[in-house]
Amino acid sequence: MILIGQYDSPFVRRVGIALTLYGMTFEHRPWSIFADADKIRPYNPLTRAPTFVLDDGTVLIESHLVLDYLDSLVPEDRALFPRREPARHRALKVAALATGLADKGVSLFYEKRLHREASTVWVERCRGQILGVLAELEADRAARATSYWFGDRIGHADIAVAVALRFLNEAHPGLARMENYRGLTDHAARLEALPVFRTVAQAFIPPT
Repeated sequence: MILIGQYDSPFVRRVGIALTLYGMTFEHRPWSIFADADKIRPYNPLTRAPTFVLDDGTVLIESHLVLDYLDSLVPEDRALFPRREPARHRALKVAALATGLADKGVSLFYEKRLHREASTVWVERCRGQILGVLAELEADRAARATSYWFGDRIGHADIAVAVALRFLNEAHPGLARMENYRGLTDHAARLEALPVFRTVAQAFIPPT
């Protein structure tokens, strides 16, 4: 299996972390969606990351789809998303909020970076959405006393929150006053200290 994309992307990183936690062998090609677009296009005409190539040549795109496939390869008690309701949709919601936050962070970065004059309306809309998600995730985490979001074992929801927060703080330093989100920052710090998070990591590299 081949994982295409750089680990400064929270979407690529969450897949790399899951693969590593599952002990699955894969090749990582840290191609940039900008500088290496011509390399990615034959696999994925959207030239987006992650792009994930299975051993039979099948190509999966979007991190949710890739993780769904990886979860299908392991026993239920090892899957990082629960397979039974209502635990499943609760974990999916937290992960969706986190990846949505990251997506808004990407959109906001491109708005500021690629346009001569950023749209004030769009910038404020993205910022409001990001802060709204942070507040909801903070309240949810504060209501839980377990080591991880949904118990004593790491899951995709935990990973999604941690990688999204790292991306947000590196791509948009100072956008949010993180001292207002102590539950989230403590949660992310514990995860970032884990060996797999230190290994599957890359400092944010702004596209040129």
